[in-house]
Amino acid sequence: MTDPYRGRLEEDTRPTRRWDHVAEPGVQLVAGRPPVPPVFDRAAGHRHGPFPVAGGSRIGPAGSPAGRPWDDQPDDRLWDEEPDDEFWDDASEEPADQPMRRGPARGDRVRGVVRGVGELLVTCGLVLLLFVVYEVYVTDFLTDRRQDELSSELQDRWADAPAEAGLVQVEIGDAFGVLRIPRLGEDYARVILEGTTEGELSQGPGHYAGTAMPGEPGNVALAGHRVGKGSPFLELDLMQPGDPIVVETADRWFVYRVLGDPATGDLDTDPSGIPGRQIVSPADVSVIAPTPNQAASAGPTGSYLTLTTCHPRFSARQRLIIHARLDGAGIPKAEMPDGPPALREG
Repeated sequence: MTDPYRGRLEEDTRPTRRWDHVAEPGVQLVAGRPPVPPVFDRAAGHRHGPFPVAGGSRIGPAGSPAGRPWDDQPDDRLWDEEPDDEFWDDASEEPADQPMRRGPARGDRVRGVVRGVGELLVTCGLVLLLFVVYEVYVTDFLTDRRQDELSSELQDRWADAPAEAGLVQVEIGDAFGVLRIPRLGEDYARVILEGTTEGELSQGPGHYAGTAMPGEPGNVALAGHRVGKGSPFLELDLMQPGDPIVVETADRWFVYRVLGDPATGDLDTDPSGIPGRQIVSPADVSVIAPTPNQAASAGPTGSYLTLTTCHPRFSARQRLIIHARLDGAGIPKAEMPDGPPALREG
């Protein structure tokens, strides 16, 4: 068979943008499809594409079974699997140096979803970490600064108050005393504010409105954060029977001592029947009654002080309670300007 293309390969073999629908010798036209010219592969040294078959009556891709009609061939065999972009008719199509666009494979989509979920989890973890850092460290720093301001304001007010003025009417949010606990450090001192909302507790220990004031019969009940907001009661679980808790007011020092048996260190044993330490639910308000753990309507049987905070650490599931009883009468600050000896107990 004579090769109709011999002698033409050395000429300009670049395909034209459009084909003339004229059959080459020996090539049978198929309805609706232009003939596909063969392409000479210089690297491989042969042509590929459809070739005429002897007789010119049938045509098919190279290697197709002899005698098999063209129309019986699958459509995807009529064209190269990756056609040369230079054969495209529409000039608005992608340029020849751009690869064919294919949709993402299923595996690519799954990997994209997994990657997105992973990035979301990492972001959430960083946000939670920053929140913890803020709550534990940043709020402690801010509350310490606020405590310094409150202490200066309170000392200035006391200095201007007349001698033996005692406690005056205290409004919600007002600072009225200083809490000192030697067990928690020689320099432990926290300004007490009236009220137990977050507005007061974010600045320091708060006094339950309606409970006794320092030195009075009944129960002086104070609340404070255990973690964050200055963490005033972070180590309240270290308290032992007989430990002093000192409350300073404008003109007096009041010393309370934790209930329990100092000889054995048992916080649950006290002649009054009131334990020095309790773990209760947040709904148990009897611990701040005039006499702890009795009905609120019952009259006071002594002068007590109760400290409440969250338990365990980093949780508000329960409440840690410390009970103490007034040790003697209030000591005038004029007699002991540097504080009672209880402040120096280690």
